[in-house]
Amino acid sequence: MGTSSNLFNLIAARAGRPGQMALDTGDATALTYAGLFERSGRAANALVRLGVRPGDRVAAQVDKSADVIVLALACLRAGAALLPLNVAYTLAELEYFLGDAEPALTVCRPATLGPVRDLARRLGLLAVESLGADRDGTFAERVAAEDGAFATVPRAADDLAAILYTSGTTGRSKGAMLTHENLASNALALVDCWRFTGSDRLIHALPVFHTHGLFVAVNTALLAGATMIWHNRFDPDAVLAAMADATALMGVPTFYTRLLDRPGLTREAAAGMRLFVSGSAPLLAETHDAWRARTGHAILERYGMTETNMITSNPYDGERRAGTVGFPLPGVSVRIAEPESGAPVPDGEIGVIEVKGPNVFKGYWRMPEKTAQEFRPDGFFITGDLGRIDADGYVHIVGRAKDLVISGGFNVYPKEVEAEIDAIEAVLESAVIGLPHADFGEAVAAVVVLREGETASEAHVLAALEGKLAKFKQPKRVFFVESLPRNTMGKVQKALLRESHKDTFG
Repeated sequence: MGTSSNLFNLIAARAGRPGQMALDTGDATALTYAGLFERSGRAANALVRLGVRPGDRVAAQVDKSADVIVLALACLRAGAALLPLNVAYTLAELEYFLGDAEPALTVCRPATLGPVRDLARRLGLLAVESLGADRDGTFAERVAAEDGAFATVPRAADDLAAILYTSGTTGRSKGAMLTHENLASNALALVDCWRFTGSDRLIHALPVFHTHGLFVAVNTALLAGATMIWHNRFDPDAVLAAMADATALMGVPTFYTRLLDRPGLTREAAAGMRLFVSGSAPLLAETHDAWRARTGHAILERYGMTETNMITSNPYDGERRAGTVGFPLPGVSVRIAEPESGAPVPDGEIGVIEVKGPNVFKGYWRMPEKTAQEFRPDGFFITGDLGRIDADGYVHIVGRAKDLVISGGFNVYPKEVEAEIDAIEAVLESAVIGLPHADFGEAVAAVVVLREGETASEAHVLAALEGKLAKFKQPKRVFFVESLPRNTMGKVQKALLRESHKDTFG
């Protein structure tokens, strides 16, 4: 087992010049590549002193800061698996994750140190330290007291680098086990596909407890030896100002809609930028078109998930087709199958997206039966996303299999209905769901957000759909709301909408 399979060794080998900025925070926490590696050595020594051994888990529920990346690299170097947790999780939710993963160390925010220590003690977990956004907290103090020299632990390609819990919209959250090879292979593919180099300056305004901000953005930048312009949260004005000195932005669709609200977003403002990437939730074609009109840039939309890292991407050179997520990445195989049987569907037809490649996770933590259910016998992972591949090879996401509405025995794909509703002048966006119905099993219902200053009635929406969709696809009810419920990555939470409207049809 050579050291080369540890992702950290790959990062160190491809790093920018020692004096080049790795994390440009605009304050005293900024780190050059030399500083990042030295501080990660200190942090790795601190982990070992706290009893973390190769193969152990390190849980982190901390506010975004440059030190989160220091901690992530320290975990790689010490041979531990990082378990990043959403800062919005309550103590009750935290109890599930800590009880399931049994981390050797839990790192929390300084303000929650007492309650998290109490919780950990109840669970028989001993080590809990704190880390704040300004290098405050007990872990930061330990890092400051350590030496920067650390011999990185050798890891095999198949050893765990991270466990990321899926959001758990149905049932309890599952811990996706990601290996050093999963992360390395995917980031190297993205460096090539998106043409990242050491002269890139990537605006990083994403959360770092999720695969998008933690692995897609950070690993791609580090493996290119690029600089990250670090924002601890997304502020549209700050991001707009940063564009003057940046080359790339990775965001969720909400970033782009909020930036489009800013009069300062112009061709001049984006003149130095070469790439805008969007993911984690579907980007409306309207946003794509509006962005191109305002900036002259076509947003590059891609598709991935916690269990697989990135699967597909629109091309860097060539048409970035709105409403699609492009082509499979090099080394990644994608097919469309019949959800129940796994039989291939005819070209162009809708089915479940299945994927195989070095990017695909090892399985769910301590859930062998669930893992076995999610893979086909030939090794393809069943994503649960519905999609199709068009005649030109572009992959289209149609929705989640669990969001499929079966009304009167007919399959209704919400995205098809949403596209027609979204085309109505007064409508900003919509979400189509299935609700329990005595006659049809499920009835199609639409939840609609109107544009500011616009009015529309249920009758108006239904009339506009007349003749556009088969009768069985047409909503039986239309509800109007101020905004759609979304998770931190911008995905519409349809389970919440189904719950709040479940008694509509008695």
